[in-house]
Amino acid sequence: MVAGEASGDLLAGLLLDGLRARLPALQSMGIGGHQMQARGFDAWWPSEALAVRGYLEVLPHLRRLLAIRRELGDRLLRERPDIFIGIDAPDFNFGLEARLRAAGIPTVHFVSPSFWAWRAKKVETLKRSADHVLCIFPFEPDLLAAHGVPATYVGHPLASVIPLAPDRQAARQQLGLASDACVVAVLPGSRGSEIQQMGARFFAAARTLLRSRPALQFVVPAVPSQETAICRLADAAGLGARLQVVRGQSHTVLAACDVALVASGTATLETALYKRPMVIAYHMNRLSYWLMRGRNLMPWIGLPNILCRDTVVPELIQDAATPEALAAALERWLHAREAAPETIAALEQRFTALHLELRRDTARLASDAIEKLLAG
Repeated sequence: MVAGEASGDLLAGLLLDGLRARLPALQSMGIGGHQMQARGFDAWWPSEALAVRGYLEVLPHLRRLLAIRRELGDRLLRERPDIFIGIDAPDFNFGLEARLRAAGIPTVHFVSPSFWAWRAKKVETLKRSADHVLCIFPFEPDLLAAHGVPATYVGHPLASVIPLAPDRQAARQQLGLASDACVVAVLPGSRGSEIQQMGARFFAAARTLLRSRPALQFVVPAVPSQETAICRLADAAGLGARLQVVRGQSHTVLAACDVALVASGTATLETALYKRPMVIAYHMNRLSYWLMRGRNLMPWIGLPNILCRDTVVPELIQDAATPEALAAALERWLHAREAAPETIAALEQRFTALHLELRRDTARLASDAIEKLLAG
């Protein structure tokens, strides 16, 4: 297995639970993170080794990444596993999957790339790379079938992990937050490149909000490898005691908050499943953004808006993602919380419907598909 970041590590951990229940003698190895290792996964490299995003941002790491993929592929071809499962990370996994598949090793890709949003050409690469695709969104198998790619909808595993009615007060007690505090979750991403691009502007937005709402409490969940960088940026913004950095615990932070400022990615879906109002933002290298923008097939980049087929939460992208604009968008949610609670209630209803649509027995459905592939 290969999982390339925190969200992939979580998905792979849930999949390992399902597989191990059926195959008690299962041995798993490759590239993985803390969730996978807690389930007995033998991590030859940590997930953080692949945590790079963007076009130009990846260039300084390209030689190292290619060397890892080559060495991993060589080792897997020698050891001949019964199956290879790539968890997301398509730019790394597709090349590896294609090589293994050509050598007769069955390959599964878990999480279809978002070819329906901005990577239309990826579906042909996927077709060459994977014997089977496990899809986390209900509309994907039919789209893939039209391209001749076998696929199974398994639901989104996070929809089964996250409760339909999160306990805000229990989460606050766990984090040491006052029950009556107004809490803003700040999630600038899990990769170093994301922290570099988003961290300073997110914390500047927090500082702007504090001028009019000095009682606000900000909480940032940090992956261990980025904790120092996040603390340094928060200190530079002068947030002081009004910002709390916690190691991991992103779900606890989302359960505890009233509103969230979130970098585009899986965390936006997690926030929606916690039924929290949010502002989605993203900023990257200008050339990388220009290249990606030209391939965009949808009017949204945030998963909640894509899945709801509507702008249910604001998106501020690239030059629009200024600290002032981010603060103003957050302020509108905070004001609605006080003056128009029906607006918050309507959003919660939309997110609850989405949650129910995505909730399936993912571990069982994914394990069924994998067993069928192994059986030939």
